Amino acid sequence: MTASGTFHIGGDLEVRRLGFGAMHLRPETAEDRARCVAVARRAVELGVTLIDTAHMYGWGANEDLLAEALHPYPDDLAIATKVGFRQTTTDQGWRYAGTPDELREQVDEALRRLRLDRIDLLQLHRLDPGVPLADQLGALRDLRDEGKIARIGLSEVDEDELTAARAVVDIAGVQNRYNLLDREHEPVLKACEEAGIAFLPWRPVAAGTSGAQSEQITTIAKELDATPTQVAIAWLLAHSPVIVPIPGTSSITHLEENVGAAGVHLTQDQYDRLTR
Repeated sequence: MTASGTFHIGGDLEVRRLGFGAMHLRPETAEDRARCVAVARRAVELGVTLIDTAHMYGWGANEDLLAEALHPYPDDLAIATKVGFRQTTTDQGWRYAGTPDELREQVDEALRRLRLDRIDLLQLHRLDPGVPLADQLGALRDLRDEGKIARIGLSEVDEDELTAARAVVDIAGVQNRYNLLDREHEPVLKACEEAGIAFLPWRPVAAGTSGAQSEQITTIAKELDATPTQVAIAWLLAHSPVIVPIPGTSSITHLEENVGAAGVHLTQDQYDRLTR
């Protein structure tokens, strides 16, 4: 089964179907920063054309790091980021921030940190339960119309929320937790398939150790001379044409392993065994 290829997010943004999630790039020391910069640059060298970040990842530090590592960005590299949270001093450490003014402020901050004139895919990290959905998405629609963002996405939504959101504005992507061993959001994936919406699974490899949790994954990995992680990602790519996995890591070795999953091709029998 062919596992790689490309997908057009929003119908017009072509990306390779194996992106990179930057969440694990946490530059706490100078040594860490150099390592994280190297990982981001290696991802681009390996042909990754979609990198996903968020304001919440280090409260802007992750976006700053990507700009340091990759700006000026290659013409074919798309940057996705997320807004909708603010840091607090509470035990939880964050609060929802989905008012139109807060969303606009966060988008402006992201543009400055990423050194961009326009964000390719701006995702609402979570729906703010204290703000009407139409107000949240209306603000993003206005920012899109102003040219500050190109496409709008959502994160951790159910079918009803996706339907309600699409009544307000075009949705180009959905980022939900999903992997071979955790398919809670299968109905959302199917809704994305029907609408041609990109589905970006976060945590695409369960706990990072799929092989340890499934004898079937380990067996098929041996059959393919691949790693269990590569098999788990290859299954995602084969499972739906709208899935664009964004596995993350802070290790170049693991990055190369993840990207190598695009070259792992499951037979129909192997795919069926994994799906069962």
